[in-house]
Amino acid sequence: MKMSGRYLLTAGLQCCRCRVSCHVKRHYSFLPDDVKSLRAVVNPDISKIRNIGIMAHIDAGKTTTTERMLYYSGYTRALGDVDDGDTVTDFMAQERERGITIQSAAVTFDWKTHRINLIDTPGHVDFTLEVERALRVLDGAVAVFDASAGVEAQTLTVWRQAEKHHVPCLCFLNKMDKPAANLCFSIQSIKQKLKANPVLLQIPVGSGRNFSGVVDLLTNQKMIWKPKSMRHDDGRMFESKPLDQSDEPELLQEVNEARAALIEQVADLDDEFAELLLTDFSDNFDAVPSIKLQEAVRRVTLARKGVPVLCGSSLRNKGVQPLLDAITAYLPAPNERHHDLVRWYKDDLCALAFKVLHDKQRGPLVFLRIYSGTLKPQTAVHNINRNSIERMSRLLVPFADQHVEIPSMTAGNIALTVGLKQTVTGDTIVSSKASAAAAARRAQNDGVESKKRGEHASVVLSGVEVPDPVFFCTIEPPTMAKQADLENALSCLQREDPSLKVRIDSDSGQTVLCGMGELHIEIIHDRIRREYGIETHLGPLRVAYRESILHEVSTTDTLDRTVGERRHLATVELAITPHEISTTGSSCELAFTEELGGQLSPEIKEAVENGVHSSYLQGPLLGYPLRGVSTLIKSVKMEPGTSPAMVSACVSRCMLKALRLAGGQVLEPVMSLEVTVGEERLSSVLGDLAQRRGTVRDIQSRHDDKVLLATVPLAEMMGYSTILRTLTSGNATFSLELDTYEAMNPQDQNTLIKRMAGLL
Repeated sequence: MKMSGRYLLTAGLQCCRCRVSCHVKRHYSFLPDDVKSLRAVVNPDISKIRNIGIMAHIDAGKTTTTERMLYYSGYTRALGDVDDGDTVTDFMAQERERGITIQSAAVTFDWKTHRINLIDTPGHVDFTLEVERALRVLDGAVAVFDASAGVEAQTLTVWRQAEKHHVPCLCFLNKMDKPAANLCFSIQSIKQKLKANPVLLQIPVGSGRNFSGVVDLLTNQKMIWKPKSMRHDDGRMFESKPLDQSDEPELLQEVNEARAALIEQVADLDDEFAELLLTDFSDNFDAVPSIKLQEAVRRVTLARKGVPVLCGSSLRNKGVQPLLDAITAYLPAPNERHHDLVRWYKDDLCALAFKVLHDKQRGPLVFLRIYSGTLKPQTAVHNINRNSIERMSRLLVPFADQHVEIPSMTAGNIALTVGLKQTVTGDTIVSSKASAAAAARRAQNDGVESKKRGEHASVVLSGVEVPDPVFFCTIEPPTMAKQADLENALSCLQREDPSLKVRIDSDSGQTVLCGMGELHIEIIHDRIRREYGIETHLGPLRVAYRESILHEVSTTDTLDRTVGERRHLATVELAITPHEISTTGSSCELAFTEELGGQLSPEIKEAVENGVHSSYLQGPLLGYPLRGVSTLIKSVKMEPGTSPAMVSACVSRCMLKALRLAGGQVLEPVMSLEVTVGEERLSSVLGDLAQRRGTVRDIQSRHDDKVLLATVPLAEMMGYSTILRTLTSGNATFSLELDTYEAMNPQDQNTLIKRMAGLL
């Protein structure tokens, strides 16, 4: 997209960063001179579109890398900085103050002949849902690594999320200018920890403070960025020339060895390239054309057999332009993915809502990824999940917190819509009920072939998996007059963030806020105060425990009720059994005996399932949800005229009776902890961890630091960041991630039960 030199303010708009009239030069941003010029290029050839995400561990340089991409593409006229709080994608007040990304932000820009729709994702584990829903709709991802640290805890988490959605990835080893940056160490950590196959495409020129550029192993081109002492140090200008014999012998040898290893590695991963080598270049592998090698690397990347690795320093403005070239060269276009996903819709509209934002003037803004068809404003669309028809009033291109209105958007793009008031994250949007019905018929006709391919013939796009919250606390308005305002604020925030849960305590009537961590709840509290003007009070943070059972129990229960002149009589026999919990996902099961499964009508079977699943929501000890319980329905007998609701109630009563007989067991969330600390402070951290019932799994070396890997109960980690900062004089970092749920020992369980009962 061609950008003009006109300031935002001259267009009658506020500054994109400050939301007020702003005279700070770096805050000005570019917008198109003529909106028509934007409309002319807003729907480019689908093969020229790249939908990508930037993902990494916290503080690896995602937002800085994004900022450089926007600058070199011409989207911004000055380089933003996280420390200055003037980056494009970190536009929330909380993001600027903390220097972290909280919400994923979408931005659209052009690089050479390609359109790039980019989403900058958070690195903190509390906001992992933002990464999850971004990866759900993206075609490729760039994983950013701190070259001195390699693969870190959250890197592993986001990598698994990308693997789950089969997203091809690039690796960018950032911060090559750090004294401890180590290419070999980073490559090795990618192999060992991510179980990936790194394909090294660049060799750094210089190390640490002397890092000045890279050598492209495909073309043997040496790219050197201007040294810092020169006048224009924005990284826009760099020198690119072929390697020759006048270069350092060590660099020449390293490049030759690395290129030979690259050719051999790609040949092992791609049969077509191996055949080319053996037939046309068997005498001299070095003579293989760079274009053929690039095509082979692209095939390897799209097949997810290997991961291209590039290096640079975003903060020092080095290596970002080759990264943009690699994004367009190796990551897939939309038409190279999701072929089977929406083939039944053909040219009809099919889109997935993956994010919702609330705007005070325009109402809910819904982000849509368009998989097929064309989206136009002022049209009615059908929400399959809600079975509702809504009218979309406006269609926008997202530019972080700026948006430009457009007349249409075609398949492969990411759009922002106004007017979809009922749509939430994970909903499938189509043009009409008729198009959904036609797609369903095509899916049914193609059902046999789909089963052969192991596919599920569904016309509803799979939504976004929302993790269970691990922390909760009460929240109260300053006065009862503000209760309605608080409920409205929480409703809007829940729609924006599905990982935030709000419930009403049945005993006290208090509003309970459930979140992914201390920081998550702190941010929500801050947003309620700033955005909705409500000075709420938070109760103490509590841990979201789970419950299980100790013994296998079989029991029977009968419900006999007369309502009006109608008698309802049902008898249920069932058995519950504890089973091992291996994952953090939901692990309660339900089964029917083979004889009974065929006898029950669908209506009664659904009533039985509802009764069992409602019982799983509250355990017998403290009322926490159940895990690790298997239920077998042995018998369901009822008199004619008994309603399904009464059957469901009978099942619930029988389940409650069985759960009490089976004996309760409290399960506590256990976190995976990674602490990076200097060796001289390690003993203090270990001593503190022992008092927190932590278990050390491993202690690794990372340059001059030690990396402590441990598991520790979440209940013991309240305020850990402050304690760790005190113990290490601020020279340690840590990350937490939910690992599993484990049974509490009897002594700790009794203490917890007494405390919850108010006896302690």
